[in-house]
Amino acid sequence: MHIDFFNNVFEENASSPAIIWQDHTLDYSWIRNEIKRSLQFLSDNQVKNGEVVALRGDFTPTTICLLMALIENQNIIVPFNYEIKESDTKKFVIAQVEKIISVDVTTDQYSISKTENIADHNYYKTLNDRKVPGLVLFTSGTSGQPKGAVHDFTKLLNKFRAKRTALRTVNFLLFDHWGGLNTLLHTLSNAGVVLATKDRKPEEICKFIEKHKIELLPTSPTFLNLLILSEVYKKYDLSSLKLITYGTEPMPGSTLTKAKAIFSNIQFQQTYGLIELGVLRSKSKSDDSLWVKVGGEGFELRVVENILQIKADSAMLGYLNAPSPFTEDGYFITGDFVEQDGEYLKILGRKSEIINVGGEKVYPQEVENVILEFENVVDVTVYGEKHPLTGNIVCAKVLVSKELDKAQFIRELKSFCKQKMQSFKVPVKISIEEGTLHNDRFKKRRQL
Repeated sequence: MHIDFFNNVFEENASSPAIIWQDHTLDYSWIRNEIKRSLQFLSDNQVKNGEVVALRGDFTPTTICLLMALIENQNIIVPFNYEIKESDTKKFVIAQVEKIISVDVTTDQYSISKTENIADHNYYKTLNDRKVPGLVLFTSGTSGQPKGAVHDFTKLLNKFRAKRTALRTVNFLLFDHWGGLNTLLHTLSNAGVVLATKDRKPEEICKFIEKHKIELLPTSPTFLNLLILSEVYKKYDLSSLKLITYGTEPMPGSTLTKAKAIFSNIQFQQTYGLIELGVLRSKSKSDDSLWVKVGGEGFELRVVENILQIKADSAMLGYLNAPSPFTEDGYFITGDFVEQDGEYLKILGRKSEIINVGGEKVYPQEVENVILEFENVVDVTVYGEKHPLTGNIVCAKVLVSKELDKAQFIRELKSFCKQKMQSFKVPVKISIEEGTLHNDRFKKRRQL
């Protein structure tokens, strides 16, 4: 019932390739049969309609079919990446998970276990009264405890009823995030081919693109920067790529300029989506522009005091463990600071990341853009630190391309920043780092 329109696509394209995983190609008839087998597994293990089920895995064939079966079985689904983290245990409790299905990302074998949790949240009662499947997604928790956003899954699925083009796409974005699920469901609803790999390092992604003639890479600015710095793209034939989409965080102008110069025959498109609302349709002002028009059917936008607010048909019911972020007239307060140019927006950064220096607002992305222009800088993360006089000071962690005199480098970098920015934006503390400055979602790892 809930996945009827997907089943119609699967039936019409029964012999077409649907999933390529570990060099095995599975067609849409296999997906149909595996969903039936998954539904029987749920029945055998007494997974009842409306129960809250955590699904741990990645975009493996079995995980995909279990996800579709759980939707059809009218469950409230909480996706997790396969590797358990300490924070996941807390999320199990917040989401009141009753059963956990785990799918091994290497063997694609799965198991089920029960918890002692009782799912009695009012949002769950609402979903059960509607007789619809649910979806719980967690925010990153960079500015506090992760918040569990509860969705009526049918409202998120409605967008996939409209037929669109499906390119050969690598499912790069993670399984526990709407960006990754959105890519998967778009591909399946348009009879495309799901190409998934558990290794998301730049070299492995390039190798994967060459091997499978991938046409679309959905990714993040941080990953693009890593790809450019590694120069591994020079070792592989990436000529099959037609489109690179980027989102999840603001794009540094210098990174986009470098990427466009290197991949001149590939179209770039900025995307915009939120765990609380889903992914909006987007159109970049131009291939090399940070200005983007977002919205589409089912979305209304407005900007209040430079903060983007969105009303959406697909909006979540609310958070499991936090107050409502909606205005009285139903707009979600995104927390994103934006500039406007007619219908186009430029995303400046999250409100939670803004550094208040003596009453002046500092956008970390703006400072990072300047520092990335400096010689030998390969990556930077800007963040705020408490200070007794100004409230906060601007700090920066910098990765450099070669060994150098750190004290001299820091002096020269501060001098460079003073020429480019107002004094209150110039980092007071600069540290030279080793390793990475990103999290497992390939986003900036800010210290707040």
